[in-house]
Amino acid sequence: MRDKLMDAVKEAMKAKQPHRISTIRMMQSAIKDLEIANRTKADPTTSDGDIASLLSKLVKQREESAKIYDEGGRPELAAKEREEIAIIGEFMPKQLSETEVIEIIKGIIAETGATSMKDMGKVMSALKERYPGQLDFGKASGQIKGLLS
Repeated sequence: MRDKLMDAVKEAMKAKQPHRISTIRMMQSAIKDLEIANRTKADPTTSDGDIASLLSKLVKQREESAKIYDEGGRPELAAKEREEIAIIGEFMPKQLSETEVIEIIKGIIAETGATSMKDMGKVMSALKERYPGQLDFGKASGQIKGLLS
């Protein structure tokens, strides 16, 4: 992932795309911050799954900012945030569709033997471990609740 980002910065520099360069560098900085934070953990390595989760958070932040800018009558700033979302999205793993997520959740529920809301933590844990950055865990939480109740 890091190599892919470095190559993208080089390409953006050659193409003279300053907004793309700044967005990719911001992503690299966020990854570096994550690596520094992980140094205190028992397993200090930063996996591609960790990076995918980080990129998902960056996208969510920008979506919230764009919404606020739209509400505040600042469409030019909202457009900038949406451009960043598109650039970050290029480096994220393929997002799963809603039907794929439901099928995966059903499989994990069967696999873990979850039967009630008490088992929701097991299902979410397995989902986060296997599919980091590939789905919206907020929506998945609601789907799990619907399937377990």
